[in-house]
Amino acid sequence: MPSRFYTWLDSRLRLQPVQETLLDEPIPGGASWIYVFGSATLFLFVLQAITGMFLAVYYAPTPDHAYDSIQFIEQHVAFGGFVRGLHHWGASAMVVAIGLHMLQTFLYGAYKPPRELMWMVGVGLFLLVMAFAFTGYLLPWDQTAYWATQIGINMVGTIPLVGEFLMRVMRGGDQLGALTLSRFFAVHVLFLPASLVLLVAAHLFILRRVGPAGPWTDRRAELRQEPFYPRQVYMDAVVMLGVFLIVAALAVAVPLPLTDKADPSDTSFVPVPEWYFLFYYELLKYVHGPLEPLATWVLPLLVVLIMLLWPFIDQNPSRHPVKRPIALSAGALFLLVVFSLLGVSISSLYAVPRVDPAVARGKALYAQFGCAGCHRIHGEGGAVAPDLSFVGDTRPDREWHLKHFRDPQSVSPGSFMPKFPLDDQQLNDLTSYMLSLKK
Repeated sequence: MPSRFYTWLDSRLRLQPVQETLLDEPIPGGASWIYVFGSATLFLFVLQAITGMFLAVYYAPTPDHAYDSIQFIEQHVAFGGFVRGLHHWGASAMVVAIGLHMLQTFLYGAYKPPRELMWMVGVGLFLLVMAFAFTGYLLPWDQTAYWATQIGINMVGTIPLVGEFLMRVMRGGDQLGALTLSRFFAVHVLFLPASLVLLVAAHLFILRRVGPAGPWTDRRAELRQEPFYPRQVYMDAVVMLGVFLIVAALAVAVPLPLTDKADPSDTSFVPVPEWYFLFYYELLKYVHGPLEPLATWVLPLLVVLIMLLWPFIDQNPSRHPVKRPIALSAGALFLLVVFSLLGVSISSLYAVPRVDPAVARGKALYAQFGCAGCHRIHGEGGAVAPDLSFVGDTRPDREWHLKHFRDPQSVSPGSFMPKFPLDDQQLNDLTSYMLSLKK
């Protein structure tokens, strides 16, 4: 029975046709957990939009203040680190969700007539998600962000005829600087969200016009049909909740340390991109000299065109995976290459221990001021003051350490530790070193 409030709204807004469009859409073959990836992707986009709006309240898109504003969000804004973590891991989850959605569509042959346009719009959405990842990467304005973006822009410059022009448009001039950051910020928070909303609307409009594809055989689709509400809505809601809990757990458990502030003069810095670009990062290692354009723009353009035009390339009328050996083999080969490159890249990165520069500087300060004369770390040093071997576990609060180093008496009355002449950078570096001392 509809509530009186719903009845009142329906009498004025005529909600019944909207409900029939959104919730009463028949699903061939019935509701299924395999259909949840599209809704999960849409949920993650909404999560990214909400967390992005809160981050934008404190973020300053200028080279002088961007890095400091991220540190301010992390260290001083209530739940700032958590919200930034949600945004960071939400981006990764969105890449996974849209990848699984496209894989399910490919496996079920749901790109075949009359759904070619829906697949093409989906490819456009995938490209927009990757553009979000690329433009957002520069915004922290640390060394990794600066040099990874520099490499990406330089790759665009290898495109014949228009490469130099596109580089100038992206950078806003001859060098990566203030105008580049403001442009990337504007594209990330204005142009891309607007474009994504339009494509999502087009995707849903086409879905409503042609209907969901359902199982890969007409016989299975005809055995059962049920509306989108309530079972499919329930399945989608369960997956959305599960995805949010995973992203939230990562935001709490996995810190997101910044590297040093961007330094255009430090050409020795070697950036490492996010995991979803690592396969491409690995590919670039094997292509040099005259063949470099093959990896920087020929192969990416070819892959995008094949993905976009795949409904017209695959002329097999059947949607059953067993009856599409060529299409399934091509898809499996593509995934094998991508995940092989990803695996090689990850293994090579973890083979070399990486130390946060702030932790290394903090360790040097610890030695410079002779802290080992009083404190012991893993059996080395004096035993006059508390053992710091696992202080990152026993004292995980960054603010406590910062206050302690500024004025030991303020948090530890009676402490004989002197005040050391440390600036803000040194305070944060020494604190980073303390927080790294864990079991």
